[in-house]
Amino acid sequence: MRILGINNVVNFQRKPTKQEEPELQATVNRAYDLIGVKERAVITHGSCFPSVERDTYIGSPYGESAREYIKFLALYGFNGNQLGPGGLLETDVNSPYKSSAFSQNRLFIDLKELTTDKYGNILSRSTYEGVTSEPRINNKNYSLTDFKKSKRVYDIALKEAYNNFKTGLKTQQPELIKLRVEYGQFLKRHNQRLLEEGIFQVLAKENGTDDYTTWLNQKDATLITDLRKGDVLADERFSEIYHSNVDEINQYKFEQFIATKQIKEHQVWRQERGFDYINDLLVGCSKMDAWRYEDAFLDDWEMGAFEGNGISQRWHIPVIDPKKIFANGDYDLNIGGEFLKEKISFALEFCENLRVDHVMGLVEPYLMSKNAHDSDFITNPTYVKNKDIEKYISELKDPQNANQEYDLYWDYPKLIEKLVLPTFREYGLDKNSAVWEDICSWPDRFKQVYAEQQLPKITNLDWAKASDMVKYEPENWFILGSHDNIPAMNYLKRTAKLNNGEVVEYTRKQQPWNGRYLAEYLNQDDTRANIVELRKTLEDLYNKDDKAIVRAKFTELMTTPKFQISFDDLLGITEVVYNVPGQNLESNWKARISPDFIDKYYENLSSGDSTALNIPELLHDALQAKIDIQVKEHNYDQDFKSQIYAEAQPVLDKLAHFAEVLKEK
Repeated sequence: MRILGINNVVNFQRKPTKQEEPELQATVNRAYDLIGVKERAVITHGSCFPSVERDTYIGSPYGESAREYIKFLALYGFNGNQLGPGGLLETDVNSPYKSSAFSQNRLFIDLKELTTDKYGNILSRSTYEGVTSEPRINNKNYSLTDFKKSKRVYDIALKEAYNNFKTGLKTQQPELIKLRVEYGQFLKRHNQRLLEEGIFQVLAKENGTDDYTTWLNQKDATLITDLRKGDVLADERFSEIYHSNVDEINQYKFEQFIATKQIKEHQVWRQERGFDYINDLLVGCSKMDAWRYEDAFLDDWEMGAFEGNGISQRWHIPVIDPKKIFANGDYDLNIGGEFLKEKISFALEFCENLRVDHVMGLVEPYLMSKNAHDSDFITNPTYVKNKDIEKYISELKDPQNANQEYDLYWDYPKLIEKLVLPTFREYGLDKNSAVWEDICSWPDRFKQVYAEQQLPKITNLDWAKASDMVKYEPENWFILGSHDNIPAMNYLKRTAKLNNGEVVEYTRKQQPWNGRYLAEYLNQDDTRANIVELRKTLEDLYNKDDKAIVRAKFTELMTTPKFQISFDDLLGITEVVYNVPGQNLESNWKARISPDFIDKYYENLSSGDSTALNIPELLHDALQAKIDIQVKEHNYDQDFKSQIYAEAQPVLDKLAHFAEVLKEK
């Protein structure tokens, strides 16, 4: 059998034609069915999406460009995309993991739609073209988000759109009357939240910061908490701010309406095509959210991440007070529980699935003192922690009783069972479908809850073998890298310093990257012709060709039931890293797909030294591997083998054909 990917020399790309695309898509989907892959998703955060017409200097997962990107992904059999958190960003912060859990990111609004009759042309075409630009095409296969320039674009465009919406209503334009009805229905449901968020936006602007703990008027920092307690002065202050800034607050409400409307319409379009969005339930929230729910959080502690052989990570994320989660023994919700339920519900409303960020934060959050300095967390040796300033929540004692655990009734360990999973069921989400981000330190209480609730995990094939994991944990999501990793094509170049000072490339020394293992795992049928020579040929190739062994790892990934691939790995982007975790780099969160990504993808595949993933080629080898596994499980029964090849061989042949098409001169 001819082995794809060996000794193929090509000079120029040819895209699949429009006539070929239906057969290509049907072939790859049939291959996934035969392998048994239920879910195959790409990881693309909202700002990373391309612009295919006018550029607003940031991507959006909801406009026309997003639809073009989804069509491309669907062509190669992907049926989902994992987003990052999509909320409103904090001032001068680019990380989506510091965004609001409840408000939408206004920078994701498709401005072009606002120039159409559907929206009453509330944005003029001249303004739209004046603030946006032609997509910037260069010789790189990626682009970069410009957050500051994008904010200026949306400040100008959305102010005009809101003003035209207001004045247009006076002229009784039919489109705007219809829009006003929708807006009214939106406000009936969300007005109180939007009003509070609008007040926050005004106060943050006045004080020059989202950090409400530093505001000049400290009563403003507890305004909503005091208001809910019936404080008359808080009510007067709230009313004063609103009436002094009513237009600005109402524009904020209108922007949230437009963003939500477009998200809902995009969901309808996706569902018609069977393509899911996986939303990201961030473990934290923005300062605006914390301000609205200020009474729900611990006063002196924030959430971080335990590091056994280094300084623990300080995230500055508020931690729900365990005494504020449930109101009584019947598990009615207290303010902390209400906050969490609202957060989950909001994340699920317009997406089909959910990634639960840092699950440990819902069970056994790691606490770090708000009042400590960064230098206080440096200890020697590093694994001996100062329990006065960092500890698991189960180690936190009641200030009134030093012998009593603060979370006396173990409300945190009950969160998954009593609040999270019931909310999932309200939205029709099965726990085994969700992506549970369990990459953490795994303390005992977390292990106990995870086992009791039988939650799936994430298996990273960077550090594990599919041969060990698929059989025993088939509900897991499998990955090879994520939004927090360097591109996989660079993995073999990773280095580490040993205790003796020697610097080594450690990836190739790991068993999951062993050339013999991969050659044997992907070719298990001992009765195939020349199988011994084939394994040896592949082992030699993997040991000398870094790109070949990375492709073999992605082939291994495609034999798993549910997998994710990062957009940069799919498209062969190797020069930039979307996020380097634990480092506040200027370049973080800016990598983005180029506007001509389709041309660049096929150009990459035809280069003779491609870094992009040739999906038909990888699927061919993954399907062959799956056939071999099944034949071996049936003790090489010839009748079974004939039967399975009768079904699979036509698919193998078509995959081989399309793999060559993508590299054809």
